[in-house]
Amino acid sequence: MSLAFAGVGVASAKDVDAKEASAKPVAALDQLPPDQPVSDTVTELAGWVVASKDSEGYPFAVIDKAAAQVLVFGGDGKLRGAAPGLFGSAKGDHSAPGVAGLALREIPGRDRTTPAGRFVGGFGPSIDAGRVLWVDYDSSVSMHPTATGVASEKRPERLASPSPDDNRITHGCINVSPEFYEQVVAPTFAHGGVFYILPDKASLAETFPEFAQSRAATAQRKAGKHSQRAR
Repeated sequence: MSLAFAGVGVASAKDVDAKEASAKPVAALDQLPPDQPVSDTVTELAGWVVASKDSEGYPFAVIDKAAAQVLVFGGDGKLRGAAPGLFGSAKGDHSAPGVAGLALREIPGRDRTTPAGRFVGGFGPSIDAGRVLWVDYDSSVSMHPTATGVASEKRPERLASPSPDDNRITHGCINVSPEFYEQVVAPTFAHGGVFYILPDKASLAETFPEFAQSRAATAQRKAGKHSQRAR
């Protein structure tokens, strides 16, 4: 998939690499709840992205809806930060046809999903929110800082909760804390990047077929080596 699409600006990989090379290294910002683990799937997917160069040298994020986690990596593959996130209130891995053209209040509850898959994103204009970070422009899914919004939704409180069980509240967009957005997300994806969103219901083979094949091949190699030792 090419890292360019209409309506959203994505710089060249060389430009991104040059800017990252000149930037001073900083410690990754970790906002995940204490003792909350990151799944093996997330770790292996991030490793595969780097090893296979699937993000083509661009920064990327691995997003785990089930655990309500957002992990951001630079184009060099180094972790820039990890934080909890809020996601679509409805579980599902696809956006309903035409949902991008609806006002938020018009989106049926069943269609308030955060789609799964590999998305090329970048900053670009929006109709009612100014310049935003589009994760999936076609389905109108963006990543932005949590706002108080509707008080009854308690989005800041949900984000601060140590459990991921109450993090499904948005119309489909991905929310992170203002601090994480300003310090990690915005500067990392200033020139665009790639977003890998794990599925709620679909299989990894359906969502990330090349990663799933690589993972299966690695498991087979390990099993073969173990069998040889057993002899």
